[in-house]
Amino acid sequence: MGSWNFSDIYAEVARQIPDAVALIQGDRKRIWRDLDRRATSIAACLVDAGLVRQDKVAQYLFNCVEYLESTLACFRGGFVPLNTNYRYGPDELDYLWNNGDVACVVFHGAFAATIEAVRTRVSRVKRWLWVDDGSGPCPSWAVPYELVAETPARADWRPWPVSGDDVLLLYTGGTTGLPKGVAWRQEDLFLRLNTENGDSFPEEADMAFLASKISRNGRAHLSAGPLMHGAGLLTCFMTLSRGGAISHLRERGFKAEDLLDTIDRDQVATLMWVGDAFARPVLETLDRGRDRWDLSSLRTIISSGVVFSAEIKQGILRHLPDVAIADVFGSSETMSLGRSITAAGKSTRTASFKAKSHTRVVTEDGRDVVPGSGERGLLAIGGRQPIGYYNDPQKTAGTFRIIDGQRYVVPGDWATVETDGTVTLIGRGSECINTGGEKVFPEEVEIVLKAHPDLADAVVIGVPDPRFGQSIVAMVEARSATRPGRDDIVEHVKSRIAAYKAPRQVHFVEAIPRLPNGKPDLRLIRDAVMAKQTGTEPASAA
Repeated sequence: MGSWNFSDIYAEVARQIPDAVALIQGDRKRIWRDLDRRATSIAACLVDAGLVRQDKVAQYLFNCVEYLESTLACFRGGFVPLNTNYRYGPDELDYLWNNGDVACVVFHGAFAATIEAVRTRVSRVKRWLWVDDGSGPCPSWAVPYELVAETPARADWRPWPVSGDDVLLLYTGGTTGLPKGVAWRQEDLFLRLNTENGDSFPEEADMAFLASKISRNGRAHLSAGPLMHGAGLLTCFMTLSRGGAISHLRERGFKAEDLLDTIDRDQVATLMWVGDAFARPVLETLDRGRDRWDLSSLRTIISSGVVFSAEIKQGILRHLPDVAIADVFGSSETMSLGRSITAAGKSTRTASFKAKSHTRVVTEDGRDVVPGSGERGLLAIGGRQPIGYYNDPQKTAGTFRIIDGQRYVVPGDWATVETDGTVTLIGRGSECINTGGEKVFPEEVEIVLKAHPDLADAVVIGVPDPRFGQSIVAMVEARSATRPGRDDIVEHVKSRIAAYKAPRQVHFVEAIPRLPNGKPDLRLIRDAVMAKQTGTEPASAA
């Protein structure tokens, strides 16, 4: 028997349902037969360009049909797909592509000018595949993606096998330093994702078993967040392995109307987004007029990455009472730590979930936290896990630790354990604020701030303070032109959690700066706050 790998998995899906739609973006559709053929052609082109087994291929793309198609081509050719943040500038691309040993870049034409500024610094790249987005002609140093995809592959094009040992690289964002490439074996990743979905697959590849799981009328899944981030990408992998279709938004920037139009048009059954950053504008749009869209196909909303506040969840469920909302907590290193489900008429605590069998909460000296004690500990996740961080043995040793003789992933998330075993996340240690000797986790304060009736959004950071070491600063967005006072906000926090966790400064902004994945742009936020601190920009604190 062979090992589970995505090339064989998707080839089997294509064999079972060749005429079913696999990828959709507006009027563009790709059926499985064509997707399989084109992925093979692209992979063969990369072999002809001199790429060898497990060479890295970067997707420098907005969400589009070509993103997943080129990723499948990597699996087919025995290459390693490598996600690229399309907001990066030349220096960041230089680091990422050199650290990742990138041999090919698939890119949208809109990024050609940025590539021009870095191309001579990434000498390992052998092939540039240009995806036409109407922004200009194909550069002389690139090859048109569409030409390659439509060039038939010869019968003996691949001189090596594919296997479950083939790797997928997921580069994490740099909120805790430079981006790190999380390296997963495909077999470990596939089986881990299935386990988290409550589906038990045999340890050895069994295509007859896989075929029994493939739906002849697969439902559509929509990842509203960027595919360049793990949460959006991995949910697509699982949908495709069951014969489902992946729907894409038409617009590059997130628009609530575009999302609702897409659910209606493509009859989307499952939706993945990133907390309040996506849900709030959708709720506001639905409040203005729900009858415009037929959303009856939608059954599940999956949220990951940032806080999804209880108030916004209930607002969404008011419009979509038959939908279940799954808050998934995890990371590229751990996949899902756990999840909490919210349905109409049922509330759940934000950032709380039932721990799975392979999840522990351990103190810094390696003891398991006693349930109900209020003691804080670090999440540790066992079972199938990544190989480590690509080209970074030091950071690998820091995150992947041996506890009681077994290897665990310890990504730095602090949590408590309730008497009934419920785990409540507090925050990531690398973002912890130390104020007057007390540790404060920004997420804990943000949840309370977002519960203020007059605040639409909030982000908390720590800034240097000569007396306390660090001072807590909140950047907030008001719901209306009438802003609540600073004292009102501070007292609201003090009424819910310890007084030392209340912000000492409150800055109002028109909108919280956020990245395309919905997470706060902490670098921009910190620069703005420090500018106010130093007086280089007039403060707008209440």
